[in-house]
Amino acid sequence: MPARVLQVNTSPGGVPKRAVAEAWVGREGLSGDAVNHPKVHGGPERAVCLFSLELIQALQAEGHPIFPGSVGENLTVAGLDWPTLEVGAVVEVGGARLQLTQRVEPCKTIAGSFADGAFKRIKPDRVPDQTRWYARVLTEGTVRPGDEVRVG
Repeated sequence: MPARVLQVNTSPGGVPKRAVAEAWVGREGLSGDAVNHPKVHGGPERAVCLFSLELIQALQAEGHPIFPGSVGENLTVAGLDWPTLEVGAVVEVGGARLQLTQRVEPCKTIAGSFADGAFKRIKPDRVPDQTRWYARVLTEGTVRPGDEVRVG
């Protein structure tokens, strides 16, 4: 079964980001989405944030109150082999093409998604295969829940 977008998430700033029916993915990010701290989030090299449904479920099983969108990801993806992702990988999703630029360093704004505020649980230098990804937009387009996700 191919990987798919479970949820497309936006917010007027901050977390959680909430599910939307679709969003235009432009060079600076998703339509209807904003960030509170543009020096560390957003911009062309951090236009889209992706996270894995399976990792969210594993964190829930550990007792964390995380849910899709709660850690600020724009695209919650199901079925993607997360440990195989690397900087430079091209991800096709819906009508957009993205290129992974860096793993996302967590900050205290997502502490509410973790038991005892342990947001460093998804810190890239501790668990590089269990963290979020930032991506630049190579080709703009619309994304929707259910869209296939391909890495290649």
